[in-house]
Amino acid sequence: MACVVVVAAVWIQAGSGISSAQAPPTYRVDPFWPKPLPHKWIMQQVPTLAVGPDDHVWVLNRSRQIRPDENGASTTPPRTDCCIAGPSVLEFDPAGNLIQGWGGPGYVPNWPGEQTINVDRDSNVWISGTGRGETILKFSRAGKLLKDFGHVPPPLPRGQTPPPLVENNQQTDVLISGVAGFDFDEDARELYIADTEFINKRILVFDMDTGAFKRGWGGKGVPLAEIPNERVAPYDTSGPPPDIKEFNVLHCIHLSNDGRVYVCDRGNDRVQVFTKQGTFVTQFWIHPSTPARGAECGGPGSDKYGPCGTVFNLAFSPAPRQDFVFVADGANDKVWIVNRTSGMVVGSIGDNGRMAGMFHFIDGIASDSKGNIYTGEVETGKRVQKFVPMRK
Repeated sequence: MACVVVVAAVWIQAGSGISSAQAPPTYRVDPFWPKPLPHKWIMQQVPTLAVGPDDHVWVLNRSRQIRPDENGASTTPPRTDCCIAGPSVLEFDPAGNLIQGWGGPGYVPNWPGEQTINVDRDSNVWISGTGRGETILKFSRAGKLLKDFGHVPPPLPRGQTPPPLVENNQQTDVLISGVAGFDFDEDARELYIADTEFINKRILVFDMDTGAFKRGWGGKGVPLAEIPNERVAPYDTSGPPPDIKEFNVLHCIHLSNDGRVYVCDRGNDRVQVFTKQGTFVTQFWIHPSTPARGAECGGPGSDKYGPCGTVFNLAFSPAPRQDFVFVADGANDKVWIVNRTSGMVVGSIGDNGRMAGMFHFIDGIASDSKGNIYTGEVETGKRVQKFVPMRK
């Protein structure tokens, strides 16, 4: 088992303002979580995962990413003893037992290319994709489709070629190309959306029940009307990303218990924090020497250097204080531990690798009420892991 925590005491002794009550947590990996899947199922890319109100872990599994050397048991007759792509939605209990699995391409009309999963306090499961014309689908816990959020462009006549996607941050009735990330304010019945990661650069808030648009903003809280509809300019990657207003490559959005909205601005290596009304509060950078965007950036299967940007997703330490933010960094393959008050990085978990406690293309992260952290990996990582807090 790999010990995967790097927490140097010098951070606390160097005047960071962290009290002993806020000392950064340390973690150990649980190499036996989750337990093996039944039915010869095999897990594929895991872009996101979520923890429900009962601390069950819901994993979004990109089942269509299975490779020919992984699906030998799915042929007729079976070519090899294992395996078969598991369903797109997998529910695990805290011990790592699979409770159920459902969903996937063709499960319901308009099943999205799996990107983000979230679970509300009634254990309904919400799923989004980032493909053209994709939206958010709401399901019951058992997998019954309850609602299609809509807000997608009207279908084209059969055989007509879709026009090129055009950025339009002022259009609020249509999600041009899916949803990069979303979260709920269930008391206010509001749905917060980090709009498409590569087209628009804005946050939109809708009524969670009716779908009516309520408000929106851009980087540093600028009004929608002031967001430019051009791609963010490249920068000299020998230095840190410039401190610009615009978001670039939005990748997640999460609400903290104290009513702050945390936004993953991956293309700028930073997290921006807002009030629920869109007023800019603060920002902090994550390993800004890592290139955030540009021609050298690759992705899964790319022959370039690899992914860019450091803020793929984030989660909070346990309520009510949520002293720390855990940031999943897919470029450096680490979980950075950030003091939520100061914005200072005070520790990290993991490194690039394939042993227990290491990561290859970490993309998703979530936490439960006990302080356990769960992570998901895409590209060829294709797994989830559990990290358990070490009690002092």
